[in-house]
Amino acid sequence: MSAHTVDVVVIGGGSAGYAAAIRARELGSSVVIVEADKLGGTCLHRGCVPTKALLHTAEVADVAHAASTAGVSVGEVVVDGSAARAFRDKIVAGKHKGLQGLIAGHGITVVAGYGVLGPDRVVTVGDDTYAASHVVIATGSHTRLLPGIEPGPRVWTSETALSSDVVPARAIVLGGGVIGVEFASAWRSLGAEVTIVEALDHLVAAEDASSVAQLERAFRRRGIQTRLGVRVATVAETADAASVTLEDGTVLEGDVVLVAVGRAPHTADLGLEQAGVALERGFVVVDDQLRTTVPGVWAAGDVVAGLQLAHRGFQHGLAVAERIHGRTVPQIPDASIPRVIYTHPEVASVGLTEERAKETWGAEAIATVEYNLAGNAKSTILGTSGVAKVVRRVNGPVVGVHLVGDRVGELITEAQLVVGWEAHPEDIAPFVHAHPTQGEALGEAFLALAGSPLHVA
Repeated sequence: MSAHTVDVVVIGGGSAGYAAAIRARELGSSVVIVEADKLGGTCLHRGCVPTKALLHTAEVADVAHAASTAGVSVGEVVVDGSAARAFRDKIVAGKHKGLQGLIAGHGITVVAGYGVLGPDRVVTVGDDTYAASHVVIATGSHTRLLPGIEPGPRVWTSETALSSDVVPARAIVLGGGVIGVEFASAWRSLGAEVTIVEALDHLVAAEDASSVAQLERAFRRRGIQTRLGVRVATVAETADAASVTLEDGTVLEGDVVLVAVGRAPHTADLGLEQAGVALERGFVVVDDQLRTTVPGVWAAGDVVAGLQLAHRGFQHGLAVAERIHGRTVPQIPDASIPRVIYTHPEVASVGLTEERAKETWGAEAIATVEYNLAGNAKSTILGTSGVAKVVRRVNGPVVGVHLVGDRVGELITEAQLVVGWEAHPEDIAPFVHAHPTQGEALGEAFLALAGSPLHVA
């Protein structure tokens, strides 16, 4: 057993953890990352990156199927599951190698093992201890399962789906949140028959109602079936099939069932409560600076209640490291963090929904405009439909932007700046958007809200 002393110990090497480690090292601290699995965490290995690689494969298949509409003949479109998985694995391996080099280049020590927090900010890893001035809890999240439902050969989690060479012929997706709709979209593009089961009345229910309606309409056109407002009673599997019985008595059958009902914080068996760190529903309790109930112990990323997004984790990690070194860093509220759902079509948003804005300030104090992508030349070329919706306070700033359409996720950075800087539509209207781009759709919406529409009657 060996004892070490270090300035900062980060438990967890995912998005939040490695961001905190890099910034703390840049600011002069000695840093140790304790990681039980691989640097990069869920996002890199079992989440964001491989999922988006799968979705890119799906997009390529969609483009190939529609190639003749643009005058290109490609013949029969064949999806090779093994090659698609190899494509995902190659991307993940390359990014992992790059991250390992980045961490090593900063002189950050990585300790392989499971870190347990003890009194006085001492972290135990196996037989070794690391006493630190500051400890950052950044252990991320894991797949949430439904009571009584366990993974099996035909009952998959998202991790199972990403590690498989198989595109199921018939898939039942339990959960109409971000994870569920992304897999449903990808599998449908790759030829599967897909049914989504969601206990709430709508898919991606946290999004603006107009965006939800657009996505549900697009899924219906694509042949994706939905069972909304009904809960799952039981799930069963045999050697040849899987079935889901709903509480209304309906029985659905498929080749696989994907459990995609969200993610839970990974805070068990870390010694947190024994060390005095308060938890609530499994999440670490923090103040507005991400400090826990124990001095010198911080938390960042998915272990903190709120949006479970890698880029929120990056922001948390950077902010914690800055604060450890005495710097004043404002906490970005979750509403100001951009959100993108990488379905076909994509759904992107930042700020408040129209419904939430009206609840906050009153219906009479809110104005909105929707610009249909049918009027946008680049969207027509791409063959996508959708809308750009902007929500503002009357005679005040933009408080929300909501986009639906293929590739609109690339527009969300401009929207974030507008919302984050509390810009008025009149401030943005004079700026010129390149033609023909989808960015013009946002420009048209800002022009319309400023009272000077160009392509809107």
